Amino acid sequence: MASRLLPLRRLSRLLLLKPPSSNFRTSSSLLLEASRSLHLSDTSHGPLHWIASRSFCSSPPLNLNEGPAAIDYSSVLQEDEFHKLADSTIHDLQEKFEGLLGQEYGDSVQVDGFDIDYGNEVLTLKLGDLGTYVLNKQTPNRQIWLSSPVSGPFRFDWDRDAEAWIYRRTKVKLLTLLESEMEQLCGEAISLS
Repeated sequence: MASRLLPLRRLSRLLLLKPPSSNFRTSSSLLLEASRSLHLSDTSHGPLHWIASRSFCSSPPLNLNEGPAAIDYSSVLQEDEFHKLADSTIHDLQEKFEGLLGQEYGDSVQVDGFDIDYGNEVLTLKLGDLGTYVLNKQTPNRQIWLSSPVSGPFRFDWDRDAEAWIYRRTKVKLLTLLESEMEQLCGEAISLS
């Protein structure tokens, strides 16, 4: 029994201690030896077999001979189409916020500390003490991300059927969410559609 526990002791010591760079090769070979001993030492159903065969993953083992799962690419936007839609949405929002809240267009709604900035494909809407909205593109995911001072982060996907940016978890549209939150913050209904 003691000979069976030796590899386990070596393994636990190696896991607890960070090996110096000069002993890395020696430590890694000991770790490999210990793990081999654990897997090959006993085929009975004793404690070592349980430790060596314990699975910490809830999914079934992968069959590496199978190919990757099929992906429905028809719903994924092409990169140029994504940029066109996302840029259009962000620029439209910038113009609407400047018109509704900005000094240049007549102050439809009064907000102290209002500032709007667009740079590096990020739209930042500062509402003073009310908080800051940040809207940006996430090209690899084909999403628009929103950080809201009211409700936190959102990731919007383009929905071809609705022709709108939709948050998949709640099915809320980007413009609907912004209109609702702006009304909550400013005390007046705002139309961004």
